[in-house]
Amino acid sequence: MTTMRETERKYEAIEGLELMDPAELLGFDTGTGPQEQDLVAVYFDTADLRLIRAGVTLRRREGGSDAGWHLKLPAGKDTREELRLPLGRSARRPPAELVALTRVYTRGAPLAPVAELDTRRRRWVLADADGQALAELVDDHVTATTMGEQTTTVSWREVEVELGEHGQRKLLDRIERRLLKVGAQRAGFSSKLGRLLADQMPPRVATQRRPRSAGEVVLAYLGAQAQRLRRYDPLVRRDVPDAVHQMRVAARRMRSALQAFGRVIDRNETHEITAELKWVAGELAGARDAEVMGQRFASMLAELPDELKLGPVEAAFTRAFERRQADARDVALAALNSDRYLALHDRIDALLANPPVTGRASRKAKRELPKNVRRAYRRVASRMADADRQPPGEERDLALHEARKAAKRLRYATEAVKPAVGKPATRLRKRLKAVQDLLGEHQDTAVSRPVLRELAAQAHLDGGNGFTYGLMYATETARAERAENKLPATWKRMRKRKNIAWLKG
Repeated sequence: MTTMRETERKYEAIEGLELMDPAELLGFDTGTGPQEQDLVAVYFDTADLRLIRAGVTLRRREGGSDAGWHLKLPAGKDTREELRLPLGRSARRPPAELVALTRVYTRGAPLAPVAELDTRRRRWVLADADGQALAELVDDHVTATTMGEQTTTVSWREVEVELGEHGQRKLLDRIERRLLKVGAQRAGFSSKLGRLLADQMPPRVATQRRPRSAGEVVLAYLGAQAQRLRRYDPLVRRDVPDAVHQMRVAARRMRSALQAFGRVIDRNETHEITAELKWVAGELAGARDAEVMGQRFASMLAELPDELKLGPVEAAFTRAFERRQADARDVALAALNSDRYLALHDRIDALLANPPVTGRASRKAKRELPKNVRRAYRRVASRMADADRQPPGEERDLALHEARKAAKRLRYATEAVKPAVGKPATRLRKRLKAVQDLLGEHQDTAVSRPVLRELAAQAHLDGGNGFTYGLMYATETARAERAENKLPATWKRMRKRKNIAWLKG
C-alpha cells in the first residue's frame, strides 16, 4: 500500500474557458503539458452512501499513471489522504485492506458499485524557475453514470488544481484568484462522485458562523469530536504515530463534554454513551502508554553518556516494549473490530441527530455555559486540596492523578465554550495547560518508576547489572519532585481572578 496526501481545489469551468497555456495564464515560470489521459473509475459505497456522506471515496481506476484501487480519507481543509493498492485480479471486490479502513463508516454494510466516471483529461504541471513542481492543473471532461436499479448519465467540465511536491497552500489562493478572473467558479462539491450523487444526499444544513445558544455550542463541539474520533480510526488501524493518542483525546473530549454539560444535554439520556466512550479510551490506553513510555525511555537513554550504560540496556528496552506494544495493539484492534464499538458510533449518530436537550439548551451560551465550567473548576480545586493533604508517596501520587483527570475535564469544558466566551476561555485554558503539564509529568514518572524497578530486578536475576535502570529511576524521581515543587505556584497563577472571573456567567 502506498500513501499520498493531496491538497486540491475544484472549479466549475464554463465551456468557453480556454486553457491553452496555464503556466502563462497563472503567472508561473514554466509549465509542461498538456498530457492527454483517458480515465475510467468505478466507485464503491453502501446502498445508503455512507462513505460519500462522510467525505470518503473508494474507487477502482484504470488509465493514467495511477491506475489501481484508491481510498481517499478526509485529512483537513482541501486535503485528503489517498491510499493506493495495485489493481490485482478482482474488478468486483475491493481489497480487504482498504475495506477494513472504512469499517467505522460502513458499520459492516456491504460495498457495491454505485457509479462509473469516464474522464477525458488534459494535465499540466506548473513549475518554478528551477523546474520544481509547484502545482498540477487538470482540465476534465466528465461523463458519469449512476449504477443500481435506476441509472442516469450526466456530463460536465471541471478544472482541478492540486499542490505539487514543492508547492505551499497559499499558492492555491494565488491560482484561484487568476482562475476566477478568467471565468471559472469554485465548485460546490469536493469530489466528482459527490456532484453526481448530490440528489441522493441529505440537504445541506446552513450553519451559523457562531452558535449562540448553549445547546448549539455543545452540540457543535460534540459533532467536531465525533468527526475526529472517526478520522483517526483508520490511522490507528494503520499504526500511524500519535493516532492512538489523538483518537483517545477525541473520545475523552466527548465524554468530558457530556459530563460537564449534563444540564444542557440531559445526562440521564447519555450515560450509556459516556460509559462506552470511557471503555473505548481504556481499550486504547495500553497502546498509548506503551508508545509514550517507550519514547520517554529512549529519550532518557540518548541523554546518558555511554559510560553510564552498563549492560545491553537498549536491547532490553527494545524487547520489553516491542512485546508491550504488540500486545496493546492487539487489544486496541480487537476493540475497533468489535460490534460494541460500532454500536457506540450508532449511538453517537442518534445523539447528534436527535439530541436530548433540556430547557437550558435554548439559553444564551455566554450566560449558561460558564456555570457548567465553574462546577468542573471546583472539582479540580477539591482534588488539588486533597492531594496537598496527602503525605509524600503512593497516596499523594494517586491524589495528584485524580487532580490531573479533573484538570483534563476542566480543560476540555473550557475548550468547548470558547466559541461563546472568547478570550477569557482561551486565557484560562492556557493557564490550565501549564497545570496539566506538571500533573502529566508527575503521572508519567509515577507510571515509569515501577517499570524501571521491574527491569532492574530482571537484569539482576539474569546475572546482569541494574545500575543504568537505577540511574534512570533516580532521574524520574527527581522529575517528579520538580513537578511537585512547581505545581503550587503554577496553580496559584491559574486561580487569579482575571482567569476565572468569567466562570460566574
